[in-house]
Amino acid sequence: MTITRVFHVDPLNPNQKALEHCCEILRSGGIVAFPTETVYGLGALASSGEAVKKVFLAKGRPADNPLIVHIAKLGQLYEVAEGIPEDVLDAVKTLWPGPFTVLLRKGPCVAKEVTAGLLTVAVRMPAHPVALKLVECAGPIAAPSANISGRPSPTTGFHVMVDMFGRVDAIIDAGETLYGVESTIVDTTAKPYRVLRPGALPIEKLVEVLRQEIAVPEQARGLQEYEEALAPGMKYKHYSPETPIVLVESPNPAKAIESLVEKLGRSSEKLALVVSRETAESLKLATAKLITYGSRGNLFEVAKNLFKVLRELDSIGANLAVIEGVEEKGLGLAVMNRLRKAAAKIIKV
Repeated sequence: MTITRVFHVDPLNPNQKALEHCCEILRSGGIVAFPTETVYGLGALASSGEAVKKVFLAKGRPADNPLIVHIAKLGQLYEVAEGIPEDVLDAVKTLWPGPFTVLLRKGPCVAKEVTAGLLTVAVRMPAHPVALKLVECAGPIAAPSANISGRPSPTTGFHVMVDMFGRVDAIIDAGETLYGVESTIVDTTAKPYRVLRPGALPIEKLVEVLRQEIAVPEQARGLQEYEEALAPGMKYKHYSPETPIVLVESPNPAKAIESLVEKLGRSSEKLALVVSRETAESLKLATAKLITYGSRGNLFEVAKNLFKVLRELDSIGANLAVIEGVEEKGLGLAVMNRLRKAAAKIIKV
């Protein structure tokens, strides 16, 4: 068991000594969990294959599932990637720091373990003071989300401690993250560009900035699995609590959920319903385990609460959860990608 140090810091004005200590851990080949604006990441120096192996071991992550390299300034992009298209360079100048990850040709300083041996690398510049200061100090950091592989991603320091305490060298706790879902990943190595994973940056915004259409394959919608993982979130089961999930996709969710619950014949003590506030107000079911994830009219709120709600399911004693889907627009695409990947069964009405 690893001795884990926990540093509680202010997200906007983090303690410099704490960050310097964590920076030294990274430089000496250790691994550190840290906050970003999306979810918490588990980082190692991108140039150290041995350190990156520790990340995979701590998470129980398959070795063919690549990581994202986090940078703190534009000049570092040229250290970790090659052949950057001009329109992509213009786009990152507009969108970074922020939840936008680009897939590019890998540079020689990135360890092969980071990219699972692939010739491409996923890169982003996080919009969180703690993450930026840590990368500025240590250099480019390779990091997936700081959770046990397959589980819901962590959006608070507490979530990280539940999954990673005793597995990592240090955890930087800076409270709750802003977006609650991971970054949007776009493959820019061939035309047309395509979404590999929808995330906190809506595709509509990317189309506007890049001034071209971006393909959204069925896999990015969570309806199929990729055969090869070019970037995180493309392969393997993700985001799942221990509680089995039935996802309901319907224009009339209250009616569809009521009908499903009647067919299931489950007692209220064993069933959890995860729904929007609007549906909660319409439901005619008496259930002791009703959880709301926000308003259908505020997808930012839904995305922010999503992983927190999925983790809550495992603490309330339910043996099945029925979850309401949302419309696939804006952040709704990222929410539905996560829910479809997490669900044991999907019902469309």
